[in-house]
Amino acid sequence: MKRCLIEVKNLTTRFGDHVVHRDVSLTVDRGEVLSLVGGSGSGKTTLLRQMMGLEMPAAGEVRVFGVSLGSSDPDELQRIRNRWGVLFQQGALFSALTVFDNIALPLRELGTVDEDLIRELVLLKLEMVGIEAAHGAKMPSDLSGGMVKRVALARALALEPELLFLDEPTAGLDPDRSESFVHLIEDLRRELELTVVMVTHDLDTLIALSDRVAVLCDQQIVAIGPLAEVVKNSHRFICNFFQGERGKRALQAVSEALVR
Repeated sequence: MKRCLIEVKNLTTRFGDHVVHRDVSLTVDRGEVLSLVGGSGSGKTTLLRQMMGLEMPAAGEVRVFGVSLGSSDPDELQRIRNRWGVLFQQGALFSALTVFDNIALPLRELGTVDEDLIRELVLLKLEMVGIEAAHGAKMPSDLSGGMVKRVALARALALEPELLFLDEPTAGLDPDRSESFVHLIEDLRRELELTVVMVTHDLDTLIALSDRVAVLCDQQIVAIGPLAEVVKNSHRFICNFFQGERGKRALQAVSEALVR
């Protein structure tokens, strides 16, 4: 039996007179990867931030781990946040901290882990994302784009989260590094039994990682389900999103997967 980890219910988002979301509802089940797609300004990242309690909707409710984020006190909200990790779009590493200290930061903020254990855990996270321990002394400015993503992922995993939020995880990466990073996320998701909510516009990433896809358009979710079902929807955005060459390859890949 599936267990709901995130519930978004009748959510409305406004910025002044501008309505971004109107009566949006969805759920995320434990162990699945749900991808959010939509055009520019459709509110994908805003919805992701609301699931993390970084922004509050004008109306509606977001519940994570059964707790309503809007009615949680700061201590309870922090306890909940310790159960998830976040990979921001550009990595969001602290430029004044070394690789090691960036990953150690969430552990140090807990205030309950001694430095010897922190060192062991940081080295373990570096190993998990395929980075040698020697790189721990480097500054973010010394890293390639692919390494920045891996270090940011290691930091997101520092507290052994159950839930992982990914905002455009492969943005800015060349095709080879993007494919490698997708494989890393898939391996870690399986090994750590993670639940993942991901914003992406990249079709290859969408196909490789998604169990279900939610399409945001016209202030609403116009389709949600497995990709093979979503692409059958006749909504104009969905048709346009998949009608290019990359989209056709995506549809072909889905068709071949169904045949297998």
